[in-house]
Parts: sequence; C-alpha cells; structure tokens
Amino acid sequence: MALYLLYESSSGYALFLAQGLDEIGHNTEAVRNSVADLNRFGKVVQLTAFQPFESALDGLNQCNSVSEGLMTDELRSFLELNLPKVKEGKKSKFSLGVAEPKLGSHISETTKITCQSGEFVLELLRGVRLHFDKFIKDLKPGDLEKAQLGLAHSYSRAKVKFNVNRVDNMVIQAIFLLDTLDKDINSFSMRVREWYSWHFPELVKIVNDNYLYARVAKLIEDKSKLSEEHLPALTEILGDEDKAKEIVEAGKASMGQDLTPVDLINVQLFAQRVMDLAEYRKNLYDYLVTKMNDIAPNLASLIGEVVGARLISHAGSLTNLAKCPSSTLQILGAEKALFRALKTRGNTPKYGLIFHSSFIGRASARNKGRMARYLANKCSIASRIDCFAERGSTVFGEKLREQVEERLEFYDKGIAPRKNIDVMKSAIESTQSKDVEMEEAQPDEASAKKSKKKKSKTEDAPAAATNGDASKDAKSEKKKKKEKRKMEQEPGHEEEKTNGANGDVTEQDGTAKKKKKKSKDEVAASETKKKKKSQE
Repeated sequence: MALYLLYESSSGYALFLAQGLDEIGHNTEAVRNSVADLNRFGKVVQLTAFQPFESALDGLNQCNSVSEGLMTDELRSFLELNLPKVKEGKKSKFSLGVAEPKLGSHISETTKITCQSGEFVLELLRGVRLHFDKFIKDLKPGDLEKAQLGLAHSYSRAKVKFNVNRVDNMVIQAIFLLDTLDKDINSFSMRVREWYSWHFPELVKIVNDNYLYARVAKLIEDKSKLSEEHLPALTEILGDEDKAKEIVEAGKASMGQDLTPVDLINVQLFAQRVMDLAEYRKNLYDYLVTKMNDIAPNLASLIGEVVGARLISHAGSLTNLAKCPSSTLQILGAEKALFRALKTRGNTPKYGLIFHSSFIGRASARNKGRMARYLANKCSIASRIDCFAERGSTVFGEKLREQVEERLEFYDKGIAPRKNIDVMKSAIESTQSKDVEMEEAQPDEASAKKSKKKKSKTEDAPAAATNGDASKDAKSEKKKKKEKRKMEQEPGHEEEKTNGANGDVTEQDGTAKKKKKKSKDEVAASETKKKKKSQE
C-alpha cells in the first residue's frame, strides 16, 4: 500500500511519495537513522507535487485552517489533482500521512481518503522538514527561512488579537500594584510616624490614620511654631475641631526633642511622598473599579471589584477562571493549606481568596463552609457569563447576589430561597427587555433628528421669503435708476446707431468688392488652363 505524505510548509503545500518501505519496514528507529542521511532518505521519499501559496495573507489563512483541523478548498483541489483517483465503492490503494490528526479526520470525512498519523509518519515528515530545501529546486538560500519568519510573526500576531476594552491583563497588573502599594504605604507611614515622633511624640496617640498623620506632620513642621492660627487648617484636615485643639495644646507641652531645619525638611519631603502615594493608590483603585466593570461586570457586582480582580489574577486570566470548576474556585489561593492537609491527612481548607468576601464574614461560624461553597458556585457562573457573553451587563450578577442574600437569610431565619431556574428566567427576561428598549431608542433618536431638520427648514422658509421681498424691492429700485440713465443718454445713442448703420453699409460694400475681385481672378485662371490644354 503506497504512502503519500502531506507537508504544510511556510511557502506552500507539498506532497511526497514514500517508496521502498518494505526494506525499512515500519520500524521508527530505522527511519530515525535514515532521516539524517539525504542519500538514503532521498531514495525512500520523493517529491510528487508542490503548490506555493499565492500571497502571505493566503499562507496565513491556510496556516490558521490547518491549526484548527480544517481542510480548505485549495488543499482539497491540490489533493484531488495529485493523488490517484479512487473509484466509488472501492477502497483506496494508498494512504495519506498527515501530521495533524484532526486535519486527517476531516480529510477522510470529506474526500474518503484514508489518512494516518503515527510515530512512523511523524518521523518521515521530520525528515521532509529537514531536507525540504533540497527537494525544491527553485528555492534560493534564505527564502525558506524568510517565509517561516514572516508566517510565524503574522500567525502569532493574529492569535494575539483581542478586544482592547476587555483586556484582563490590565486588571491583573492593577491588583498586583494595588497590593504592593498597600504594603509600601503602610511601611512608609510607619517610618514617618517613628521619624516625626522624635520631635512630636504626642501626635501619634491623637491621630491614628496614617494618611492624616502625614498631612498633619506636613502642616505643623516645627511644633514650637504651632499656635491657634493653625486651628482652621487642622480642622479642615481632621474634620474635628476638638482634635485640632488637642494637637495645639499638646504641641505647647510636648516632650519631644528639637530638630534641625535640615532634618525637618527631610521629614516634610518624606511625608509628602507618602501623601502622593496614598493619592495615587486612590486613583488606581478607581481605575480598577472601571476596568472590572468593563471586563467582568457580573463577577464585580456579585463579589466586589477587588476580590474579583484577585481571583482573575490568581487564575491567570478570565478564561482560566471561567474554566475552573466551583470546587477549585472555592479554595483558590489556599493551595499550600490544601497540599499540607493532603500530606498530613488533615482537614482540607474550606475557602481561599473568596474568604475576603463580605458574605462569608456575615455568615455564622457553623455555616461559613456552606456559604463559601454556594458563593463559589455563583462566582463560577458569573465568570463564565462575563467571559463568553457578547454583551456585558450586570443583570446576572445582581440576580446572583440576590440569591446569595436569600441563602444567608435561609441559614439565619429559615426563609426558603427562590429556585435557580426562576432567577435565571427573570434575568434573561430583563436582559431581553433592555435590548428591546435599546432598539426602540435608536429609531426614536433618528426620528427626533428628522423632526429637528424639518423644524429648521420651516423656520428658514419665512426668513427666506422676507429676504426675497427685500431683494425684489432692491431690484425694482435698481431698474428705475437704469431707465433714468438710459433716458438721459438717448441722443448719444441715436448718433451711435446712425454711425453704426453707415459702418455696416461700408462693410457690406467692401465684402461685395472682394467677391467681385475673387470672381474675376477665378475666370482668368480657368481661361489659362483651357489654353494650356489646347496647346497640348
């Protein structure tokens, strides 16, 4: 049974015929030994046909279809032209070796050609790939490498294409940066507290918040200069007049040591840095909230933006999170505790990152595990809707949140929650009603624009009519002025007319004389011609 090999190169499709397989047999080790030697391999495998791609875009399309296991029309025509024809009702006396099993199954379904892809075929195709430039005669050195590089770039670029508004990588980076900023701001504010406490130790007990402490330290600077003039500014920062008065009184009787102006400047600069970091952290949090509402609105409305972003970052992407079952999502972030429990045969953890949700905190200690399992179930549903839905909406997330609230009430008070089918039906109906409203709003906007245009036309019409009347009056006045001028210039015009008439007469006389001269010349020329003819 003859074996043909289909090789998809970066420059086109190639078909090879493997001969003399009886000598080598189907032993893959023998094939591996013969692959390196071109003389031995060239006797076994021979090129039968080669069809280059029309363009780089055509090559990219063919590569995409092959990777997906689909046979294109070009590949089908290439195989039908170059492979032996099989009669209907009879088995083919050859087989086609293919590297991709999915492509082979698709070819066999459509063309009824038997395909195979095993270790033996892969080894033969490896040899074809190794010596491909030797089989094609017209290939110049370096052409195949350029084609491979260009196709690889275009293929990877096409695979990386995605919707810019739904890039979950930005959420992953933002939540990582948010966590590091929290740690840095905490450590830096502690350093500000320790540094400024040498100068004003009583301030630590009065102001507990790190950001407010940095702002107050920046405002006070030297405690010896602190007076009642600073009260309005301190009350504006703290929001409490009593605390501001307490700070002023503590500054007067402070036990701290004095600092040099250079040391105070350094403390103020560092406090300003901490304040800037805290403000940037607020802006970053707002950015994370907006991105989560764009990428995973249902997950964000169900469990919160920060916890949802942590789940996405831990899973690697939103698609990976959507592929996770609810049992995996429940203990996501508690891998160390899970493997420790499996190793020591202890109790496995009940929750991971999902523990930071407010629902588990509100549940009683007895029902925390149940609540975590139920919440993980709803989070997996929300992540799948966000990942695979064409339009983003928070309807499903809000309905799932209502379900979790009902489950909490069921655990506390025993009130039976609604069924999942009923909740999902109501969510689908609300989304459909929103779509209908959106579709109705679009023609209403178009009709409003048309009515505005009609109104503008009707408003312009009377204005145009008044303008027209004014222009008519102006034209009538101009005509009257022109008629008066003509009446004044009439005698001059009559003289010109008479002169013009005389001129016309003279012109007519001149043309008549010219015609007479022309006729006399013509008669004389004709007479001379007759005389010449008679003489001849």
